[in-house]
Amino acid sequence: MKNTVTLLIAALIGFTAFAQDTFSIIAVDPATGEIGSAGASCVNGVGAGGIIDIITKIIPGKGGINSQAYVCIPNVNLNNGITQMEAGLSPSEIIDYLVANDACNSQNFNPAYRQYGIADLDDDGNPRLAGWTGGSADDYKEDRQGATFSIQGNILLNVSVIDQMEANFNNTTGTLADKLMAAMQGANFAGADARCLTAGTSSTTAYLLVYAADDDPNDPSIRLNVGQQASGTEPIDILQDLYNELLSTQEVALKAKIKLFPNPVTKKLTLNTDPSIAVEGYEVFDANGRSMIKMKKDSLQLLPKNIDVSKLSSGAYFIKITSDQGEITLQFIKE
Repeated sequence: MKNTVTLLIAALIGFTAFAQDTFSIIAVDPATGEIGSAGASCVNGVGAGGIIDIITKIIPGKGGINSQAYVCIPNVNLNNGITQMEAGLSPSEIIDYLVANDACNSQNFNPAYRQYGIADLDDDGNPRLAGWTGGSADDYKEDRQGATFSIQGNILLNVSVIDQMEANFNNTTGTLADKLMAAMQGANFAGADARCLTAGTSSTTAYLLVYAADDDPNDPSIRLNVGQQASGTEPIDILQDLYNELLSTQEVALKAKIKLFPNPVTKKLTLNTDPSIAVEGYEVFDANGRSMIKMKKDSLQLLPKNIDVSKLSSGAYFIKITSDQGEITLQFIKE
């Protein structure tokens, strides 16, 4: 299911020559092959389009780049970086290329004003990360890489923006989209982008973008874009509402495609699934939230859809099922 939402609040005022004041995250999920990006900025003049098409680009199944801090519009450095990724360069090699071949020459700006975050999957599916923060980007500035992500920001209130985005991403279980949304909530406080401090918001515009490995480049699995908001309106709150609505819609669709049988069950619980859906894993929890059974596919053939629950005590249980179309939690009774 593809989900594209652009929230039209502000009229398109016209692009400014440069975009800055941005915090963002680019990340990969080596288990699913998903690539995702999320970000926000306190910027005026971008209107309903926001920054999503200015600062980020993703190659499905391969990787993505976030490019921010005094970027040209269109973002020629971002486009050149993606070209190098398509040619096979690693994230660190792309950084080296962009610094050596900066193509945004307006007002004599140079690589020292740029900021990049890059994440990809190598030929064996292993994550690779790299970042760059030029010395002339505006403080507070930092890029930080984890096992599967790069977080970067400039004109931040302080280091807590990066700290909280990182902590939320690392401490959230669920899909890549769940983790990216949690990272954005880590920066949901007044002045995360320092220019929005007096407005009492983190930013003026925000987005969430996720590609499955086999998505068409023009048709991402998730594209949620909150365009420029009026002063005092928090775009990350709106982004969260859009994401919650998306999850609710997915859950309704998944309930029609995944059934448990028999329920109540004595020995074996069967997942009856629609042919259009691929189950990637499941986890059974008791009523107290303790994990009792956990399975994750190495391939579709190795994931049993008949689950042995004979050793479970009688009572109510929950099974969280992960699929290529999202996650769903269903209840069953063990007799």
